[in-house]
Amino acid sequence: MAADDAAVVAGLDDRVVPFAVPDLDVRGRVVRLGASIDTILDRHGYPAPVSRVLGEAAALTVLLGTALKFDGRFQLQTKSDGAIPMMVVDFNAPDNFRAVAHIDEAKLAQAIALDQLSTGQLLGTGHLAMTVDQGTTTTRYQGIVALKGQSLEEAAHQYFRQSEQIPTRVRLGVGTVTTGGRPQWRAGGILVQFMPHSPDRLRAADIHPGDAPEGHQILTGNDPDGISDDAWMEARSLVETVEDHELLDPMLESERLLYRLFHERGARVFEPVLVHEACRCSRERVLSMLRGFAPEDRKAMIADDGRLGVTCEFCSRRYSFDPAEVEDGQAAGS
Repeated sequence: MAADDAAVVAGLDDRVVPFAVPDLDVRGRVVRLGASIDTILDRHGYPAPVSRVLGEAAALTVLLGTALKFDGRFQLQTKSDGAIPMMVVDFNAPDNFRAVAHIDEAKLAQAIALDQLSTGQLLGTGHLAMTVDQGTTTTRYQGIVALKGQSLEEAAHQYFRQSEQIPTRVRLGVGTVTTGGRPQWRAGGILVQFMPHSPDRLRAADIHPGDAPEGHQILTGNDPDGISDDAWMEARSLVETVEDHELLDPMLESERLLYRLFHERGARVFEPVLVHEACRCSRERVLSMLRGFAPEDRKAMIADDGRLGVTCEFCSRRYSFDPAEVEDGQAAGS
């Protein structure tokens, strides 16, 4: 049995495992994406550097989206001036996602020639937006992070530092495993957050206050978040030791990885969330969208065969309509 097949049988892929380490006052999640991310990336046929970056974005989105406590949508979107000028990953709670990337072919060719293929180099300068949409009756929440050549991990840290004010560490990994005669994409990630009961443990000092009364604790800001709490520094350091192969190994279950990291402290593992790839497009949605266009715009979209066609950029499904159907609202098959 191939490694990926065995992983599917064992139920190790396409799931998110929530966990908590009470001794360190941290909580988090581990994600392993197998067939779901391979389906998305294989469908689009992106160059390997682009697939890797979109895989990272998908793993990050699933990590964050599975934290939603309601039926809604979490979206990660980037807009920038690099070889990948846009990415969109939609997570539809509680368990499915889709993803797409746009490519600037000239800039990608230049990046490959110069070996400038890190995530930050491929994205360039722009912004990353994370949007929580609870439905039509609730105001959407959006957090925005400036992209200045940093990794998606670093962008996530910035997002939580400025928008949520929660010390957070993320590790992401994307790669291929050759099974059944072809390389198959895999993605993984781990997120840990410091959630102490006492807010005093989240205090940070920008500068040293100088002389202080005897017994007064001075926060030194040794952590990148400015948090000097020993428990958080230990948890953060442990997560930073996680290597890509540990996130991608199809036979290393998430629970085993958590044991490796936190066996001295004791990690409490909760019921996993199974996730899968799925698109939100439908004939009805596309028809409604077309009816929102101006008549002259719809006319310009009519092909030589007299049909009005639309291809979903997420799943590549092709929808074809008789122009009369769009105009008068009468249902017609295609």
